[in-house]
Amino acid sequence: MPIRSERASERRISIDSDGPPKLENFGEVSPRLFYKIGGRIWASRFNLRNGYQLSEYKRENMIAIIDYGMGNLRSVQKAMERAGAQAKITQKPEDIAKASKIILPGVGAMRPAMEKLDALGLIPAVKKAIAAGKPFLGICLGLQLLFEKSNEGGDVKGLGILKGKVERFSSSKQKVPHMGWNQLKFKKTENGLFKGIAPLSYAYFCHSYFVKPKDAKSAAATTDYGGEFVSAIAVDNIYGVQFHPEKSQTIGLKILENFNKLSDSA
Repeated sequence: MPIRSERASERRISIDSDGPPKLENFGEVSPRLFYKIGGRIWASRFNLRNGYQLSEYKRENMIAIIDYGMGNLRSVQKAMERAGAQAKITQKPEDIAKASKIILPGVGAMRPAMEKLDALGLIPAVKKAIAAGKPFLGICLGLQLLFEKSNEGGDVKGLGILKGKVERFSSSKQKVPHMGWNQLKFKKTENGLFKGIAPLSYAYFCHSYFVKPKDAKSAAATTDYGGEFVSAIAVDNIYGVQFHPEKSQTIGLKILENFNKLSDSA
């Protein structure tokens, strides 16, 4: 007989038909009900079209959302859950190592972000996960951190995973920060992240800096704001968006669904 699981903070109390209640730590995951069948854990999910569906729950399918104190973490997690993903907010390198995909969100400035990532010992874990071919998504500041440096308050070193730099918008040309809805001009139609997204779709932005990749071919989308800037990148298993998909309604949800469906390049 299946078991019914009820949420208790980050844990779930499993009520087995042939034994006493058992406390199991499943982490922050999206399905609301779990069942134990044949010694394996299954998760149920409800949608209006198909009703309840059952799929095997595997920890290795977890998406790690990196928490370094500078991001809309819960908003990103909720958006990933709506997109059908199992997502866990974490500061632990071992969670990043176990995860199937990685999301690095972020708002704010590069210098304190790099300092916090370093203090938490997350930089080697991020680089190792990317080198292993795990799909990686940087959001807003998370995109900027992928590059070599930023001119914010003097040169600040980034992760250096991609060649290029981060520069500030000129306030003489337009209002800074760039905030609100703006269009995406896709450069890579085969890019899996934007599969099913109509050309010139709108996404929500909130930033004062933008990336300038050394390799122009890495640009997956551009946006006009006092001139054209790179608003999304795609390089092998590395993806980054300057906008906030978790705030971009239907389009953003579709992008996160696409990311959830990406497979390892390793």
